[in-house]
Amino acid sequence: MAPADELFPRTRTVLGPGAVHLPHWLTPEEQLRLVAACRAWARPPAGLRLVRTPGGGAMTARQFCLGWHWYPYGYARTVVDGDGAPVKPMPAALAELGRGAAEAAGHTVGEAYDIALVNFYDADARMGMHRDSDEKSDAPVVSLSLGDTGVFRFGNTRTRTKPYTDVELRSGDLVVFGGPSRLAYHGVPRVLPGTAPPELGLTGRLNITLRVSGLG
Repeated sequence: MAPADELFPRTRTVLGPGAVHLPHWLTPEEQLRLVAACRAWARPPAGLRLVRTPGGGAMTARQFCLGWHWYPYGYARTVVDGDGAPVKPMPAALAELGRGAAEAAGHTVGEAYDIALVNFYDADARMGMHRDSDEKSDAPVVSLSLGDTGVFRFGNTRTRTKPYTDVELRSGDLVVFGGPSRLAYHGVPRVLPGTAPPELGLTGRLNITLRVSGLG
């Protein structure tokens, strides 16, 4: 539901075939609960970490995982590129939230969401154009935004370059991409500091990405 003070209410937008942006999908109460949960999940062991690429670089957004641990470019049950601890389990309520989000975007999912990648962006963090291609399932990807607004760049399945669409994702927004857009390139070129709802008590942006692994 759009805030009462929004002059031009944002509406459901199709970003591509099978890709949808639903503004204000999470209620303020759901956002508060998810932020509190993320703070607990982010604590060690298997907590928030800096992700290093095979080339020796580091992602500017920090990350933790639930269900399966992602590392470039695969999945494991332990934090193989961190403290080695077992990954925290995927909460059933979060898996169900993923299914409901996919259905709200018009997708039917026969498998349970069993991966959550949670990225934390401070004011200087970015995410380059990439595809979510390490899963064995073609179930749609669910992306939930909390805190500061992020500029989300949604591209095509062929190249990291244009054509792409930039859309502002505010706290509570949902993006789902599946079907022909399941392997579309996407990224976050910038975050808009100081735009988080004050009641969240959050400085920065949290992005919860839910996936179906297909790994059994």
